[in-house]
Amino acid sequence: MSPTVHAVRIGVRRGLREFWQSVRSTQDQGFYLFTGILTVGYLFLRRNTEVEGTDLLLPSVALPSLLGLLVAFGVVIGPAYALAMEKEDGTLLRHKAVPHGLKGYFAGQLTFQSLSLVPQMLVILVPSFLLFDDLMAAPSGWLTVAWVLGLGMMATMPIGMAIGALVPSSQKVGTWGMLPVMVLAGTSGIFYPVQRLWDWVEVVVQVFPLYWIGLGMRSAFLPDSAAAVEAGGSWRTLETVAVLGVWAVAGALVTPVLLRRMARRQTGSQVEAARDAAVQWVK
Repeated sequence: MSPTVHAVRIGVRRGLREFWQSVRSTQDQGFYLFTGILTVGYLFLRRNTEVEGTDLLLPSVALPSLLGLLVAFGVVIGPAYALAMEKEDGTLLRHKAVPHGLKGYFAGQLTFQSLSLVPQMLVILVPSFLLFDDLMAAPSGWLTVAWVLGLGMMATMPIGMAIGALVPSSQKVGTWGMLPVMVLAGTSGIFYPVQRLWDWVEVVVQVFPLYWIGLGMRSAFLPDSAAAVEAGGSWRTLETVAVLGVWAVAGALVTPVLLRRMARRQTGSQVEAARDAAVQWVK
């Protein structure tokens, strides 16, 4: 077995252990339930609201968009916080000392963050399918969900890793990561059609993957007739694959460089200084 494959296997096992610990954690269970209650509660309160330009009710249109938002938010902020915190507590310094340790770390994060989406989506999808009608137009839509989620994670997770590698401390992740994601969420067609925005904003948001994840999820859940209210009047499947694919390839090329650069610059004294700063911040 090559050293790289061995490191990846160790990383995957670490990701599986972290996920198992997460689902058994009362804090994480509370987070999953809170997310589910908040999302399903919003859809239930708006269950009789019709979407302008269609014969669909708001839960049918909003659910796939919200799922796309939760996926993008989770795989950006989650890895960003994890990387920033483990950079401070010395975990990454120990990975640096192990052959191919950073590759194993990335494999572990990919495994953990991917699996963490499963309970988060289940607590939303299960009650939604029990409460609302006409959520999935055709069974084949689940295949679309699978490739949109897979490609969307590959496109957005490197962004979270890059943020975690660049921020000076974990306290800065909210400013560098959460705030930009919230801005994009408000302008990427998640809550209303992107055509309502200024023309230049509409162009800018379509550069980023969040818009295309939401569009891809809507194409999975909604009938073809609903594409009439989208920008361009279609689901633009090829464009979705192209944009998410470009972000995924760019992330695969840039993120390892940032991680290696960060690892080279990290020292024991920096870890100690970060710990002291974290203690003072808590106080």
